Amino acid sequence: MPSSSNPPQTYAASQKWLHWLVAAVVLCMLPVGFVMIRLPDGFVQGLFFDLHRSFGLVVLALAILRLAVRVARGAPPPYAGLSGFERIASTAAHHLLYVLIFLMPLLGWAAESAFGGSWSFFGLFDTPHILPTNRPLSDTLSRLHDWTALVLAAVLVAHVGGALMHAVIKRDGVLARMLPGG
Repeated sequence: MPSSSNPPQTYAASQKWLHWLVAAVVLCMLPVGFVMIRLPDGFVQGLFFDLHRSFGLVVLALAILRLAVRVARGAPPPYAGLSGFERIASTAAHHLLYVLIFLMPLLGWAAESAFGGSWSFFGLFDTPHILPTNRPLSDTLSRLHDWTALVLAAVLVAHVGGALMHAVIKRDGVLARMLPGG
């Protein structure tokens, strides 16, 4: 395990690939989540819900793997050229994104469990319930899941905006630290 006195100077390839894989899944999940709740009841809405729930568990599994790799491999120090504000904003956004990629799927899974319905992970196996049936609790957890999605979307816009600012305006190499092969 890397020591905090000698952190790695770059992200490991596994960290970069996990970052982009989680990003791709989450960036698909958010609009699907917003659309599926507005669809009429029926087959298409049910399909969207099934895929959303299954991919939610994929995000949770990837989040666990991401955190394990980060603990094992460490992370490079913040980019030296960041201003004080950029360093604080970047650190806050990264920590919040880690919290949210755990919290979102857990809230969704808990809400579905408390709702009492059964659902299958990509048709492979039935997912266990992590809470007993409790419809009022399910409603509350669903609302928390929805609000957390809005927070996640806002933090992602700021994160992507910051990355684009560094890539297009500052051209300082910050984005290159997370590009595969970079």
